[in-house]
Amino acid sequence: MTPQFDFGENWKHFSRHALDEERVKDAALSFELLCEGVPLRGEQFLDIGFGQGLGLLNAANLGAFVVGCDINDKCATALEENRRFFPRIKAPIPVVVGSILEAETIAKLRALSPTGDYRVVHSWGVLHHTGNMRKAITNSASLVMDQGYLIIAIYNKHWSSPLWLYIKRFYMGSPHFLRRTIVLLLLPLIFCAKFLVRGREAFRQERGMDFSHDVVDWVGGYPYEYATRSEIELQLLPLGFKLQKFFPARVPTGCNEFIFRKT
Repeated sequence: MTPQFDFGENWKHFSRHALDEERVKDAALSFELLCEGVPLRGEQFLDIGFGQGLGLLNAANLGAFVVGCDINDKCATALEENRRFFPRIKAPIPVVVGSILEAETIAKLRALSPTGDYRVVHSWGVLHHTGNMRKAITNSASLVMDQGYLIIAIYNKHWSSPLWLYIKRFYMGSPHFLRRTIVLLLLPLIFCAKFLVRGREAFRQERGMDFSHDVVDWVGGYPYEYATRSEIELQLLPLGFKLQKFFPARVPTGCNEFIFRKT
């Protein structure tokens, strides 16, 4: 069985060696643009797969009552370390370490909300890495209260997606000394592909990320699934969700961003 990529280790390394005030500001701007029109102040906010914690911290900074969930306990460490950039946040941030695929995790998340659900459930670039994307989306949606919001980012389906699935499996099945070589070989290819699609914008990293950690995350990110816009809409429509906003991926295999409202 192919092992899962250690996202927590990559986030922890990024937080300690690459995150700075400028990237924190970029992440805050990206978060505010994504959540424009979504109520946060005084609302219950859940971040599933919070990674380095910038989404959680930005939501808390905007006045939300936040709860985090991640399968990797190293992400909880990164979150606590990154609080140094948010001195206004004094209250502890409740975190559940567990998989959104598991009933036990969902029960713990419900117990952390006074109503048992959340006004906003946010999961950026995570649910396609769980090994069962459809179930992960359904479980995440079940935690949204009536008239609440589900904000997700899912890899776009592209003709090259199966090829990337093979590369990711090969990377994860390789010994550790070979993985760095694979990343170094693919790094110029990924940059050139981004440059052809985005031009000078390829130099700009969004959401506070930096290029090298982003490449490691992309090459190693396994499990890996993907979907078209219509496939995501068709899954959530019977669950009572209507698409409010859609932001297409900036590169063909990047993440489509969705904001759904539960009716």
